[in-house]
Amino acid sequence: MPSRVRYELRWLALPVLLSAIIWCIGLNSSLTEQFYSLGFYPGLSAILRWLSGQFNFAAGDFIYLILVGILCVSLFRFTRKAWRSLPDRTLLYKAPFKALKLILWLYIVFKILWGLNYSRPSVATTLGISKKSYTAEQLTTLGEQLIREVNTLSAELDQQKARKSYTIKELQYGATIAYKNLAGRNPLFTYKNPVVKAVLSQALINRIGLEGYYCPVSGEANVNMGLPPVSLPFVTCHEISHQLGIAREDEANLAGYLACLNSPDLNFRYAGVYSILRNVLFEIRLIAPEKLEKLRDQINPATQADYRAEQEFWQKYNGDMSAYMGTALDQFLKINNQTKGVDSYQDIVIWVYNLQLEHAPALFPAFENSTGYRHKNQ
Repeated sequence: MPSRVRYELRWLALPVLLSAIIWCIGLNSSLTEQFYSLGFYPGLSAILRWLSGQFNFAAGDFIYLILVGILCVSLFRFTRKAWRSLPDRTLLYKAPFKALKLILWLYIVFKILWGLNYSRPSVATTLGISKKSYTAEQLTTLGEQLIREVNTLSAELDQQKARKSYTIKELQYGATIAYKNLAGRNPLFTYKNPVVKAVLSQALINRIGLEGYYCPVSGEANVNMGLPPVSLPFVTCHEISHQLGIAREDEANLAGYLACLNSPDLNFRYAGVYSILRNVLFEIRLIAPEKLEKLRDQINPATQADYRAEQEFWQKYNGDMSAYMGTALDQFLKINNQTKGVDSYQDIVIWVYNLQLEHAPALFPAFENSTGYRHKNQ
């Protein structure tokens, strides 16, 4: 074995060992939950949020820009140096080792900062929510119930003239109150050092097709403030759930929904039901399309207008970049224990079905809320 190869292998030993340890920890969901998700991660994420909270802009986006710049400069310098030393091929031996080291260190940093949360037990299971399957008829009944709820909330918003657009600070405040109420029912949702930021490049994020995202290097929840206002409360609560270590997308939707329902703000409660109803209607279109038109006709005009506005918004940005990024996100989720990829977002439907089936009094507001839905223990 050439000496230069032995030298590179020695430098690979540490990242390979750390990666193997992290991978083995991730194989045991209970161990991950005990020592990482409920042990190490909450303190780490609170510190990251405190640090990033000292800046008025999305610090994580800025860090990404710097890292990408450093990577591009390093790649350029390496390529130029390799070209100049082509006859002895020394750098050509180093290239695959350097690439592997970079990938391994990225894996290690990602898993330590947040990624191990993908290996924790299902949050829905922790909350005691069943995963009973539904028939087309039962799904339609769920759709009808959510439509009644969204119609009631929409009417209350109009009656109180309470519809509004939020600033990023107002979204952070409203979502923090919602999670405080939810944490009163289950400490899993305790949210310290709240940090919610607007994305730096709204135009780019629109073209990628993202409503928001969590930044592991800064602990920030980033929200696309260019979205139609009706979407923003739910998106904010969804991204905050990632800050709390809820990594899987369907469970982040579940946490966002529960947080919205526990909010004293009508707009937050409306956004929660509105967003989940959209998922349910999409599922009905897949398994019982003949029932969809009748259900749509039951939705009040204001909510129908909100859905149209949202659809028109995304139609403007439905380009090639969105398709490419959707494919990349799909693969990323599959690598991180979400075998359905982007389709896992739709799994929220089965959680909500079981919530409504069981009433889940410990997770919903203790009072009879504006949807007129009273729980078993009342």
